Parts: sequence; structure tokens; C-alpha cells
Amino acid sequence: MGFRSSGAADTIAGMVSSSPPRPLLGVSTVIRHDGMVLLVQRAKPPYEGIWAFPGGAVEFGESLAAAAAREVLEETGIVVEIGAPIDHAEILPSPESATVGRHYVLMVFDGRPVGGTLAAGDDAGDARWFGAEALATLPMTKDTGRILARLGMR
Repeated sequence: MGFRSSGAADTIAGMVSSSPPRPLLGVSTVIRHDGMVLLVQRAKPPYEGIWAFPGGAVEFGESLAAAAAREVLEETGIVVEIGAPIDHAEILPSPESATVGRHYVLMVFDGRPVGGTLAAGDDAGDARWFGAEALATLPMTKDTGRILARLGMR
């Protein structure tokens, strides 16, 4: 005896495939230690070669905090304890932007390093600790600079 579909699954699949584009949900983590902040140099577009907080996309079924910890580990080799959200960023699609055609919504967390060994990985070309003096002239994303300034580090 076979099962017959009510067609609901096909209807839902059709609704999803015909839905308008949706924002992509992501996370970033501000990791400070001994007056320094951990940044990664992006190795892929958008923002290839530019410095930013470690972060990336939230996977389906993953909490925001778990995604933040995973992204930090993948990109830097550092194990972090994720604290409270401290900011957010919204990157809107713009013809003048490196993110043309994409809309990102990022939750920015505070993070405390608790282990690991610093090593760039995943889509980070480099990962380093920076003091305030180096941050003053470092090429970084607009939101990274804005958040560092708000925290008194730039």
C-alpha cells in the first residue's frame, strides 16, 4: 500500500521557491584581550583583503551564539565564550557596494577567549590581535570601524 501526498509539501516547496529574496542572517564577535582586539582579514568577496571581526552565516537550526562561537573557531583557531549581543549591523544591497545583490543582517556578540591557538582558517586569509594604534590606520569594514569607535578602541 503506497502513501499519497496531499500536495501540501509541493505547495510549500512552490511557495519557498517563488518567495522574494530574503536577508541573510549572520553573526560577528568582538574578542578583546589585554587591550587588543582580534580581527580577521577576509580572503573572499565581499570585502576580500579587508579586516573585520570574525563571523559568518548562521546555519539552519543553529543558535546565534553557537554560530558565533563556531565562526570564531573556524576563522581564528580561538575558542571563545560568547557573551551578550552588543550591537547589530545591517548591510543593504547597493550598486556601489561590494555586497551588490545581497542583504545581510548581523548580530554582533561580545566574546572572551578561553583557549585554542591563533591560526587563520576557513575564509580568513589572516587573523591577528591589534592594539588601538594599529587599528587607527587598518583598512576595515565600515561596521567594524563603527563598533570599535563606539567601544573606544578607534
